[in-house]
Amino acid sequence: MAKGPKRSARAYPGKNSPSQWPLVFTVLLALSIVLIVLLSLGIFSLPISSDPSEERELMEREVVKTPHETRKKVTRSDGLGARGDQWTEVLSWEPRAFIYHNFLSKEECEYLIQLAKPHMEKSMVVDSDTGKSKDSRVRTSSGTFLKRGQDKMIRAIEQRIADYTFIPVEHGEGLQILHYEIGQKYEPHFDYFLDEYNTQNGGQRMATLLMYLSDVEEGGETIFPSVPAANASLRADYGQLSECGKTGLAVRPSMGDALLFWSMKPDASLDPLSLHGGCPVVKGNKWSSTKWMRAHEFKTD
Repeated sequence: MAKGPKRSARAYPGKNSPSQWPLVFTVLLALSIVLIVLLSLGIFSLPISSDPSEERELMEREVVKTPHETRKKVTRSDGLGARGDQWTEVLSWEPRAFIYHNFLSKEECEYLIQLAKPHMEKSMVVDSDTGKSKDSRVRTSSGTFLKRGQDKMIRAIEQRIADYTFIPVEHGEGLQILHYEIGQKYEPHFDYFLDEYNTQNGGQRMATLLMYLSDVEEGGETIFPSVPAANASLRADYGQLSECGKTGLAVRPSMGDALLFWSMKPDASLDPLSLHGGCPVVKGNKWSSTKWMRAHEFKTD
C-alpha cells in the first residue's frame, strides 16, 4: 500500500516538548548571583555612615533642628554685597513664622538706613474705626516709607522677597524703614486690617517680612505674646533676651536677618495668633525695614 509523505513532528506544550523550567531556573540563579555581587560592592547599601562619630553627629543635628529649626546653608552673593551663609529657621507653625538668616547683606542694611535718615518722622498707627493714620503712644518709633522699585538696590531686595515668599512684587507695599531708640517700642498689634477703608487697594495684608538692619545690644525683640515659648528657659539665647522677650515667642534683632510671618491662615481666614509687637530697646539702637504684602495687587502712585 502506498504511503503518503511523512509529516514532521510538532511540539505541543506540556506534551512531547522538553521542559522550559531548567532554563528559567538558570536565568533566576544568574540574576541572584549578579545581585549578590552588587550588594557586596555596596551599590545597594543604605546611606549609613560606618564612622560612629559621623552617626552621632547626624543624630545631634536631628535633635538640634527639632521642632523649631530647619537649616539649609547656601553661600550666595548677588553683586550687591555678600550675604554669607543663608539658612531658614522654622520659628512657628501657628502662626506660620520663619527666619531667613542673612537675608540682607551689611551693605544693603547700611544703604537702607542712610537712604531713610533724612526723612524720618514720628511713626503712626491705623485707626480701626476710620482706617486712617493717627498718632499713638502705642508706637513710639520714627519711620519713613520708600517707593516700591525706587532704585536698583530696592528693586533687587523686593525681587528677593518675592522669590522667597512666592508673593508677586506687585502685591507688596513700599518698604517702611523704622528706628527705635532706647525705651521706644511697639505694643502688640495685628498687621491685618479690621476696616474696609484700607482693603480697597490690594485687599487684606496677608504676610509681613520684617528685616533687621542692625544688631541691638539689649531688648528690641519681636515678640508673639499669644504664643508661649516652649521650654523658653532652655533656649540658647534665653539669657540674652530682655524681660519683655521672655514673655512669649521672641526673635532677637540680628543685622541681615528677616522674619516672615503670615497674618492669614492657608484658608484665607485671619490668624489671631499673628499678634506681635516690638519690645522696648534697653541698650543700643534698632533699625528695621518692613514689607507688607497684600492678597491682591497693590497699586502705587
